[in-house]
Amino acid sequence: MANILSKFYVKTKPLSIKEYKENGGFEGLEKALHKMKPQEILDEVISSNLKGRGGATFPTGLKWQFTANESNETKYIICNADEGEPGTFKDKVLLEGCPFLLIEGMIIAAYAVGGTKGYIYIRGEYPKSKEMLRNAIGVLKDEGYLGDKILDTDFSFDIEVRSGYGAYICGEETALIESIEGNPGRARTKPPYPPNKGLWGKPTLVNNVETLANIPIILSMGAEKFKEYGTASSSGTKLISVSGSVVNKGVFEVEFGVTLKDIVYETCGGLTENSKFKFLQLGGSAGACLPENLLDTKLDFDDLRSRNISLGSGAILVADDTTCLLGFIKATAEFFEHESCGKCTPCREGNKHVTKLLDKIVNGVATVEDLEILKDVALTMKEMSLCGLGQAAPTALLTTLNYFEGEYNEHIKGYCRTGVCFMKGGEVVNE
Repeated sequence: MANILSKFYVKTKPLSIKEYKENGGFEGLEKALHKMKPQEILDEVISSNLKGRGGATFPTGLKWQFTANESNETKYIICNADEGEPGTFKDKVLLEGCPFLLIEGMIIAAYAVGGTKGYIYIRGEYPKSKEMLRNAIGVLKDEGYLGDKILDTDFSFDIEVRSGYGAYICGEETALIESIEGNPGRARTKPPYPPNKGLWGKPTLVNNVETLANIPIILSMGAEKFKEYGTASSSGTKLISVSGSVVNKGVFEVEFGVTLKDIVYETCGGLTENSKFKFLQLGGSAGACLPENLLDTKLDFDDLRSRNISLGSGAILVADDTTCLLGFIKATAEFFEHESCGKCTPCREGNKHVTKLLDKIVNGVATVEDLEILKDVALTMKEMSLCGLGQAAPTALLTTLNYFEGEYNEHIKGYCRTGVCFMKGGEVVNE
């Protein structure tokens, strides 16, 4: 496995600042502040072909350039550490394993785009991560890496940690901005986009934890060396969070270009004993559920796009044949119904309808017409919702309808092939 990022963190405790420096830490920042102009940094990040690691996969360098092009004297840098996607925990590993790497990336970003203040917005369920970040910020202030005249230059920058309170929607960048401003976390209508008008109406750069953690590495090794990892369309490595019916679970760093089959059977050691593969969900609860014949899919943005699949946050859930597909999809729908901010009708009402229809199907009282209505509602949500939450919420549903429609029809007839569903009259129907 690759170790561009993972060499900076260990499972037992985070690196001290001395250990971080010995491992190459702050080489990128030193180079940026003392040997490069802001535009040269922007050009290097653009050349690296780094794409956002939070799910949207927007070219990082272009996002930075848009922010840099704004002439406002006040600009904000926000790290989106609101890791709320079910099954995703790779950012937590970075936050607790090596907070210096993330913070170094934020400082470089601020210098490149003209940022004057930084915020790390972290989910409320990560109290340990929050404490470690604040400790790391304190250490870096004492060492001259944060605050006024960083490393004896004219550049000044500081970072504040803000905590979320459990709302999934705040993983969306404009809802996150609303939350920092003290408002309910609800997505804004775009445009304008944050690089033009974000936090308190000022130009704002929002990047994911993993995205920012790659920045010091790119500057240290150079864009061309960075592109030797991965593929032409997907440079570098990806942190993946793997759970479910595999032998080895956890966070792994893999090069772009590996197949899902490689991840399941090599990286993760295959399925657990006596398990038979059923499906793999890629990208968390908002991701696609894929059958075994699609395990040749590569972790490559072009290959994924050609198959209409999103990598999302990099979460991978492997389900075996004891999993009731409909029960799984119903639980997913209930999650999104609960987490919808309610601002737009397609998401707010669509999730309610989806949950009700799935409840009928799981309990064996639905009709074929209900299945058609379910498809229509899901497609409307995907096409008409205001933000990524509503647009992605029906992904698992739509992909299972595409690849596993037979199980939906079986449940409509009052039959569950796994024997775990309560069907008509509350009686378990076994094969």
